[in-house]
Amino acid sequence: MKIIDVKVWLVQGIKYNWTLLKIYTDEGYTGVGEATNWPGSPVVYHAAEHLGKTIIGLDPMKTDFIWTKLYRDFNWIGPYGASMCAISGIDMALLDLKAKVLNVPCYELLGGAYRKDILLYANYWFTGGGHNPEDYARQAKAVKDAGFTGLKFDPFAHTNYFYGEDLKSNLTLTSHQQNLAYDVSAAVREVVGKDFDIMIETHAMLNYHIAVKMAERLSKLDIAWYEEPAGPESSGTLRAMRERIPSNVSICVGERHYTRFGIRSLLEKHVCDVIMPDITRCGGPSEMKKMATMAEAYNVLIAPHNPNGPLSTLASAHVCASIPNFFRQEFMFNDVLWRDNIIDNPIADMVYDGHLHLSEKPGLGVDLIEAEMEAHPGIVSNPPNNFYI
Repeated sequence: MKIIDVKVWLVQGIKYNWTLLKIYTDEGYTGVGEATNWPGSPVVYHAAEHLGKTIIGLDPMKTDFIWTKLYRDFNWIGPYGASMCAISGIDMALLDLKAKVLNVPCYELLGGAYRKDILLYANYWFTGGGHNPEDYARQAKAVKDAGFTGLKFDPFAHTNYFYGEDLKSNLTLTSHQQNLAYDVSAAVREVVGKDFDIMIETHAMLNYHIAVKMAERLSKLDIAWYEEPAGPESSGTLRAMRERIPSNVSICVGERHYTRFGIRSLLEKHVCDVIMPDITRCGGPSEMKKMATMAEAYNVLIAPHNPNGPLSTLASAHVCASIPNFFRQEFMFNDVLWRDNIIDNPIADMVYDGHLHLSEKPGLGVDLIEAEMEAHPGIVSNPPNNFYI
């Protein structure tokens, strides 16, 4: 069997563009994948097109060989970024194709299922109101009423600390902004109750002093994790923060760490309790599985980052099914209406009671509908100033 073509689409999502692709073979088998990243999705789109051309003629069943070849060939332009997003989408599509050839779900190729009901946490549930305790509490209650037992949000995002001229203020917060962030978080905790996980996001947009100070305040709310108190550039900085942040606050990082090589220092320095690789940028499902195995050796949990499209959601769930150290998977609570129209098996039919319920259909269990994707082309203009949210 040989690969004869790779097609790529840029499709508009609720937050940003999805980069979706499909691999075709001379025996009629196909596989679908996702390489979403933003900002810069047009760059990822063209990277996926380019890398796709380089695998034409190869045997799609040799998934590890193709991953390694692409990684080594394109390492010259950097082991991370757009090229790795393209590799991630190709790896996902190859795994889907191979599983369809073998007539098994993807999780069987990843070692078999520990579970088929994947515990989710809600993100992007807060889009229907202002940045105030009342609106956040109202929307958080809707998440709980929908059957979820966990949610995530950035209580600092709308305080304008990283927009426009405020970017010059060294990523700080005024006392009023700190109090507002805490009050919003406290209102969410009150409405969801104590038996509910709250994950706090910072997007690495706070300076060291404020990040530690707010972690201390938020620790009183029994948060499940404190996400990205520092960026991916230095595990040493995260190590210093780990020593300052209260011990009852778990640290979660990893959405901007690529491949097993990128998380090694985090694990060796014991800076985090949870790793959150993103399947559309970390290297795909094959690589995420390897990252999870590494993390298991350090007793670290996996909670995939997933503010992406439907293929990312499904592929992440298949990895989560196959690992012992799974915690939760991110899920977009609000999304575009066509999310379930671009695939032939709607996500909505799989998600209920706060879980994504995997079927035994071959591969990822879905195919892409080209006409529907083309009806919602991705935006290629400048990104909005709220893409961090």
